[in-house]
Amino acid sequence: MSSVAVLTQESFNEHRSGLLPEQVGVDEENLPTYKDAFPPLPEKAVTPEGPQETGNAWTSKIKPLKSSIITQVFHVPLEERKYKDMNQFGEGDQAKVCVDIMHKTGAHLELSMAKDQGISIMVSGKLDAVMKARKEIVSRLQTQASATVAIPKEHHRFVIGKNGEKLQELELKTATKIQIPRPEDSSNHIKISGTKEGLEKAKHEILLISAEQDKRAVERVNIDKVYHPFITGAYNKLVGEMMQETGARINVPPPSINKTEIVITGEKEQVALAVTLIKKVYEEKKRNATTIAVEVKKSQHKYVIGPKGNTLQEILDRTGVSVEIPPPDSSSETVILRGEPDRLGQALTEVYAKANSYTVSSVSAPSWLHRFIIGKKGQNLAKITQQMPKVHIEFTEGEDKITLEGPTKDVQMVQSQIEAIVTDLVSRMDYAEISVDPKFHRHLIGKGGANINRIKDQYKVSVRIPPDNEKSNLIRIEGDPQGVQEAKKELLELASRMENERTKDMIIEQRFHRAIIGQKGEKIKEIRDKFPEVIINFPDPAQKSDIVQLRGPRTEVEKCTKFMQKMVAEMVENSFSVSVPIFKQFHKNIIGKGGANIKKVSSSLTVTHLEVTMECVIPQKFHRSIMGPKGARIQQITRDHNVQIKFPEREDQQGKHLQSHCFSSFTNYKLKIFKAISCKILKLTCFVLKKRKLSYDFRDCPILSTGPFKLITIPISNCERGLCLAAPAEAPVQENGEANGDVKEPVDPAAPKKCDVIVLSGRKERCEAAVEALKALVPVTIEVEVPFELHRYIIGQKGSGIRKMMDEFEVNIQVPAPDLQSDIISITGLSTHLDRAKEGLLERVKELQAEQEDRALRSFKLTITVDPKYHPKIIGRKGAIITTIRTEHDVNIQFPEKNDENQDQITITGYEQNAMSARDAIQAIVDELEEMISEDITLDSRVHARIIGARGKGIRKIMDEFKVDLRFPQSGAADPNLVTVTGRPEMVDEAIDHLLNLEEEYMADVVENESKMAYMKPSGTASASSDHEPRGPSKGFVVREAPWATDKAPDMSSSEDFPSFGAPVAAAKASPWGPKRF
Repeated sequence: MSSVAVLTQESFNEHRSGLLPEQVGVDEENLPTYKDAFPPLPEKAVTPEGPQETGNAWTSKIKPLKSSIITQVFHVPLEERKYKDMNQFGEGDQAKVCVDIMHKTGAHLELSMAKDQGISIMVSGKLDAVMKARKEIVSRLQTQASATVAIPKEHHRFVIGKNGEKLQELELKTATKIQIPRPEDSSNHIKISGTKEGLEKAKHEILLISAEQDKRAVERVNIDKVYHPFITGAYNKLVGEMMQETGARINVPPPSINKTEIVITGEKEQVALAVTLIKKVYEEKKRNATTIAVEVKKSQHKYVIGPKGNTLQEILDRTGVSVEIPPPDSSSETVILRGEPDRLGQALTEVYAKANSYTVSSVSAPSWLHRFIIGKKGQNLAKITQQMPKVHIEFTEGEDKITLEGPTKDVQMVQSQIEAIVTDLVSRMDYAEISVDPKFHRHLIGKGGANINRIKDQYKVSVRIPPDNEKSNLIRIEGDPQGVQEAKKELLELASRMENERTKDMIIEQRFHRAIIGQKGEKIKEIRDKFPEVIINFPDPAQKSDIVQLRGPRTEVEKCTKFMQKMVAEMVENSFSVSVPIFKQFHKNIIGKGGANIKKVSSSLTVTHLEVTMECVIPQKFHRSIMGPKGARIQQITRDHNVQIKFPEREDQQGKHLQSHCFSSFTNYKLKIFKAISCKILKLTCFVLKKRKLSYDFRDCPILSTGPFKLITIPISNCERGLCLAAPAEAPVQENGEANGDVKEPVDPAAPKKCDVIVLSGRKERCEAAVEALKALVPVTIEVEVPFELHRYIIGQKGSGIRKMMDEFEVNIQVPAPDLQSDIISITGLSTHLDRAKEGLLERVKELQAEQEDRALRSFKLTITVDPKYHPKIIGRKGAIITTIRTEHDVNIQFPEKNDENQDQITITGYEQNAMSARDAIQAIVDELEEMISEDITLDSRVHARIIGARGKGIRKIMDEFKVDLRFPQSGAADPNLVTVTGRPEMVDEAIDHLLNLEEEYMADVVENESKMAYMKPSGTASASSDHEPRGPSKGFVVREAPWATDKAPDMSSSEDFPSFGAPVAAAKASPWGPKRF
């Protein structure tokens, strides 16, 4: 009796460890033997004739490997050859074409000519290269024939295939060119060009494809549009039942599309049954249904239709009567009811009930009162809409009425409330209109709206100035009657003042323009500050014009003109010049060696005006402020008034002072006249501000005759060039006393200190003007009361705010320490700057107070309740929708966190009106979402991936096109074929039709691919995959007569059990492995 062993890992381990193997009883007849399962290797059979190869089971099962390189031979008969020149075989155009084909396809071509003058072409290469080369050979080396094949137009797309793949495959396979008419072409003929053999093959393949599609049927039935509702039924129930009963797909065009054709697709029997049912319903309704026409106001049609046609579907469902509403672009008010005679009365009652459930009314109200009715940020209107949310209130710009729409009772209540508001406003509000030339509008508004905002705040009125593009001169003022009159009066005064403006042209030589403007415009800025209402325009230097234009109020223009004329006259007086023509070659002789000659000429000039010395007493602590940064202010005064200014030494540095006299020479080099006595020739040194020293020889110059003098040079502030003569060194002058040791007189306590005395030298009137200018530079301190809590905002981050004000107004602002809790801020600076600084500070205080009020208004919070399932739709893809709402309404919208208790609460923060608007926007989205419907359809799960597309591109395109939302089942879902479509009813229907069309198209490819894959799978795969029954633990591979299962030990000397390598065996014993191959 033979033994049976189970060859598993456990049994093998037991065998290795010396344990007894566990034997399992199995049907021996069905088990292979060890030798069958593991045949021995092939041996060489030694026979008298020599070694012979014997067949065996192993060699019979091995399939030979195929080379990837194939070779095919194509024959082109003489009558089909394109190139028939026998003398140029292997040369000329034919050879060039062959070389080009080899380059294009990568295949190798060899040509030979047969006795019948035909060409044999041997093509070698990979399969795809050979097929491409074959197509090129047929098209370029062989004459072409053409033929047409006619198949139904709807079958053309199956010949083309997805992305044209089927057509390309067919052309390669048959080596032909196939032309299919475009969709808009009504022809059903397909043109084929190529060889005769290829034509026949292509025709055969196309007809096969058409024959496969003939098994399916498409039927188009024309049914009057008015009977479509009876075929679809209320909410598409009837057509759904038909499709479920017949298995065919029925496509009824939606009401918005004016088509009468109903398309039925499916198997022929299913389509025929569906057509029969549809025609049965049509004939029955056509025979029994009657119509009545009623008049309903055009404005009430939308109430009969209902949101997305729901009311019409509801009437059809209850009564079985179809209600036909004229299109919106039609002026007709006739509504037609079609159905069974006994149901028409009930349907008519419902139509009138729906039409009269809403009403439209209007309230007369002047258009200028509309914004007061709405209230600040919509407060007044919000109270009404909260009480009556179903009433829609519409304000039309430019019309003196307000339109109300909603339920009749609610509209009546809202109308009475608005009429009461209008009556109240008319009794206490007024308006006025004034006419002002548009060119003055921007002046009335002021810089940054300063003027018009001041008038609005002061008189509590609203002023509307038309924009420039309207070109209107009408300004409207609305508000309290008294405020309107006062604002009107002020605006008219401003307008008349502007109309009184005058433009005057002054003739000023262009050479003075730069001097009047000053360095960096400093001088012209002073003139403009002195006459702020006057606009001064200088011509462009390139124009070389002498005309300077002044524009402003008449009186101010006159004052500015006189001031500038005086300034120009002084410039002309102090800038007299005479030009002397001298040949250039004589210039060096006139200058002389070292400038001696020209210095003589300069020293001979005389001054025609007497100069004086004047003292100005200003406390020393203000001297540094008067000088300005780097002495800029004092230099400006020196240049403007043409005087010399000397500041005293500091009080703690005063010692012995030299009693000196400072002399200056002016731009015309006229020397000062002074009392003189005969003197010797002296050489004097002049100090120049440009850090150059010039030496002058004064011969026969009268000098004081009393004793020898000490000659010194010192720098004098703002002096163009100067020299000093000091008292004799032998007889020093005693301060506050007399010389030669006389007793000092008592010091007058009322006398000013020397350290406070500033000395000015120059012409008397100029010195007086300079003294006034110096006194104007003495800083003054004023105090401004500012609430303590605003101090830190005025200072700003790291002092930036207060530094900006100090730089802008050129003052010093001192804020008290926080521990003082003081409201007083000190401003120190020039008196001319203090007023502007105070106004600027107070303006900043107003801004801060307004910001505090605005911050309080912006903190208004509003909470709305929205079902959490709508939250993702409100947020939108990547937050696009919620970001748009936040931006448009300038609010912050906060959705609940995951752990919040109130998951349906959305918080809106911002201005109250904006928060209300944002709430309405969100509520509108929610209302739209609630009106949407969801329908489940069955789509084969095998086409889901193709419909979704790469990275969801396909599904996004469908969702954008039909405005719907698609939800595909997750992996592991109970029904993997169930797809949910959500959106408006009409769009859902169209989207479903589109998806079913795609399914039908893609399923053809899926079935084709599966049929191909069936041939590629092993024979046992299909049955194994279909067996879903649970199997027990594997017993391993079981064989009979295994060596390890026998009780007999193997014979070590047996050459059969243990063959030696290369040893010959008896010829009678043939090995199943076949003969040895070495």
